[in-house]
Amino acid sequence: MTKQALLAGLVLATLAGAVNAGDKFYDVTITNMTRGQSFTPIAVVTHTDEISLFTPGAPAIAEIVDVAESGNVAPLASLAASLPELVGPVATSEGLLGPGETTTIRVGREGRFDQISFVAMLIPTNDTFVAINTVAAPKGKDVLRLNAIAYDAGSEVNDENCANIPGPVCGGVGLADDDGEGYVHVSGGIKGIDSLDPVDYDWRNPVASVTIVRAKGSDDGDDGDNDDKD
Repeated sequence: MTKQALLAGLVLATLAGAVNAGDKFYDVTITNMTRGQSFTPIAVVTHTDEISLFTPGAPAIAEIVDVAESGNVAPLASLAASLPELVGPVATSEGLLGPGETTTIRVGREGRFDQISFVAMLIPTNDTFVAINTVAAPKGKDVLRLNAIAYDAGSEVNDENCANIPGPVCGGVGLADDDGEGYVHVSGGIKGIDSLDPVDYDWRNPVASVTIVRAKGSDDGDDGDNDDKD
């Protein structure tokens, strides 16, 4: 298994050490720009530039498939302890992020972990996820603004049958036995093949807007330091 693939296993790992007031952070603000898709809990990962979340055009590892098909991130947490030299703090949001909603996730900031990624499932879909796949974190008072697109894990047939789609809209099962395209690619959206009406659930990329800034805890009284060393 490659280092690139291993990062996927840290998506919902517990933070390495509690984050207290006065610590340093990145604030990652994510807005769902779709009209009918929700994001499952979003995991933000800090890491070095030696690894990335996934490789477009290559197969997704099983742990990313779990996220993309069912929103289940429990299998990923077991990999967290194996990469302390490559991965820093990890933080997650709670609940679903509905269309038009915004959440800010505060993740710890440590010196050498200067790359940021995040991942979450789109529901209702068969195996689609939204992600930022390794971006350099902002320095000083810089504000990083970017958009995130939806990827298909390529692990499940996009039959759009509610029996194969979890979540409040469909209530089906997550993981499927049949195979999809076999590699991660840009999602083609909802086509109206079966249970899902594209009028309600289709989208065009990008699906999320993202803002990342540096911040400090309340003890510091400063939300944007200029210390670029960490």
